[in-house]
Amino acid sequence: MSAIHENSRVTLHFSLKLESGDIVDSTFGKAPAEMTMGDGNLPEGFEKHLLGMSAGDRRTVRVPPEDAFGQANPGNVQSFSRAQFAQAGDIEPGMVMSFEDASGSELPGVVSEISDDRVTVDFNHPLAGKALDFEVEILSVEAASHGH
Repeated sequence: MSAIHENSRVTLHFSLKLESGDIVDSTFGKAPAEMTMGDGNLPEGFEKHLLGMSAGDRRTVRVPPEDAFGQANPGNVQSFSRAQFAQAGDIEPGMVMSFEDASGSELPGVVSEISDDRVTVDFNHPLAGKALDFEVEILSVEAASHGH
């Protein structure tokens, strides 16, 4: 039986839950996820909890925000003139809208507040600042193939 190490290929089920118990993402009851350690599919703060686990292991760990999606950054909350949203029609708090950043990439933002003449948009990751319960069940572990 091989334990997970830095280049292992891993087939696993996982779920991410908020502390309230709300499920953010889960593969339980669906097709399992397949990943290679270090390929960026899972944030590093989650991956480190898989190291040393073997097929058949199951555990739940609480991952703090700094290992998950980071802390919310107040600098990522921006206020815009309401006139800039004239084309958008009815906007309301909680709506996710797409903006372009300086380089022209799409950046999703959540409308957090609307006043008579300003609209406040939060560009933080929706899970920023939240601790997550990461439940994982390892189905299989393979050594990374070194073939080219």
